[in-house]
Amino acid sequence: MPVPVPRQRAIPAVESGQAQPASSGTGPSKEGAPRESAPPGSTATEPTGRTAATATAMTGPDGSAVPSGSADGTGQSGQIDATGQPGGPVSVGGPGSVGGSTGTGTGTGTGTGTGTTKPTGVIAPTGTSLTLLVIEDDPGGSTAVPELRDSAGKPIRVRTARNLTEAARLLTDDVHCILLDLALPAAGRAEGDDELAVLRRVLELAPRHAVLALTASGDAERGAEAVRVGAQDYLFRDELDGRLLSRAIRYAVERKRSDTAERRLAEGRLRAQENRRLERGLLPTPLLEGSSLHFAARYRPGRSRALLGGDFYDTVRTPDGTVHAMIGDVCGHGPDEAALGVEMRIAWRALTLAGLCGDQLLGTLQQVLEHERSDDEIFATLCTVDIAPDGRRAGMCLAGHPAPLIARPGRPARLLPYENNGPALGLLPGARWPRTQVELGPEWSLMLYTDGLIEGHIGQGRERLGEDGMVEMVRRQLAAGLRGEALLRATVNEARHLNGGELTDDVAVLLLDRTG
Repeated sequence: MPVPVPRQRAIPAVESGQAQPASSGTGPSKEGAPRESAPPGSTATEPTGRTAATATAMTGPDGSAVPSGSADGTGQSGQIDATGQPGGPVSVGGPGSVGGSTGTGTGTGTGTGTGTTKPTGVIAPTGTSLTLLVIEDDPGGSTAVPELRDSAGKPIRVRTARNLTEAARLLTDDVHCILLDLALPAAGRAEGDDELAVLRRVLELAPRHAVLALTASGDAERGAEAVRVGAQDYLFRDELDGRLLSRAIRYAVERKRSDTAERRLAEGRLRAQENRRLERGLLPTPLLEGSSLHFAARYRPGRSRALLGGDFYDTVRTPDGTVHAMIGDVCGHGPDEAALGVEMRIAWRALTLAGLCGDQLLGTLQQVLEHERSDDEIFATLCTVDIAPDGRRAGMCLAGHPAPLIARPGRPARLLPYENNGPALGLLPGARWPRTQVELGPEWSLMLYTDGLIEGHIGQGRERLGEDGMVEMVRRQLAAGLRGEALLRATVNEARHLNGGELTDDVAVLLLDRTG
């Protein structure tokens, strides 16, 4: 009877070029080459030193030699796809080889050279068979791969490459794991050079694939170094059978998937941290040194997990004692709009500190917008307020923006006049923006906001909060004694509550207080 494959031994050499006696059934054989069964009692007599996928020759039904990997004598290599029933141990293409036929009797097939390609990356989805690429060059004959099956009992398909050039050609997306013989000579490597040069080259060729390093027994140090370099595990040639190798392949694939996911998560966290640092640096620091006014602001971008949106605001005090405040909104909600909003804010601060104000300032900002925007349809609304050094009066310019809200002791909160509202920036070339003079009084609170605050819905219907609803809401909160940061926080939170969840638009609110 045939010699059984031992459970614990070196990856067995190809023990025979023949199978068990043929039965009435047929089964597809490796590489699609026809084979003739051996008579009962025959044993292995001719080691080939090649893996099951690359045996040097096979015997055809007529006794003639057939080149490996060919059904027609052409020598074309093909992918193994075993579908028969388990039988006795055989040599190349039989149940003793990876992906070889597990049926009995004879069978024919056609090797295609590339196999069935299913672009799945390095991880096999549920229901997809694993594919192993063996990279080894052993013309003397010592390496053969035993039969392998995945966790579902399906055969693990095998491709074999003699060198890295051949491996690069066979390394398609449906390969999930690579078994690399560390004894493979690296092209151009001189004696004394890095012994793991071939592994490093494979990792460059296949950064998304799991890699198993194959080394000699007792060379654990070299195997451990291979893992440190980037392999998922290392194996000994003479301490491995099909069951252990199958398990090692599955482990390597899962570990590679886990490592990849962990690396992407870490990279994502790092990018998020860098983005937050950048966005915090772009948020304004009010320049109010020497002013008696109190400043507060609230900002909530509409984009998920972002710190900046298309809304922008700023406050500065010029050397003459005038306090300038601004709030604006670039149409849109993406990162490009957020970047444009930052540019507009920085331009406003520079122009204000340079002494520009009112219509001249807005006209220059429109030129900046027209040069920086990515599309001619993009525009921005803006509200600017310049408060006199005594704090009792202010000038206001509106460019398509909602009017600020003013609250004074003993009077209900109301909106400032908005009859002289000019067009949004970027809509009309040569537009003008009149400046309105406003009396503030000795004690007041001035709230500037973007339309994200007033465009939220009220309940499940289509009705929106609007400016009137916001004024009533602020009046209630002022009557409850809320001021400064607490007032802004309660205003935004109530608007979200009325909307039934997060507001979809960016929200920016700025508050300036003058107390007696």
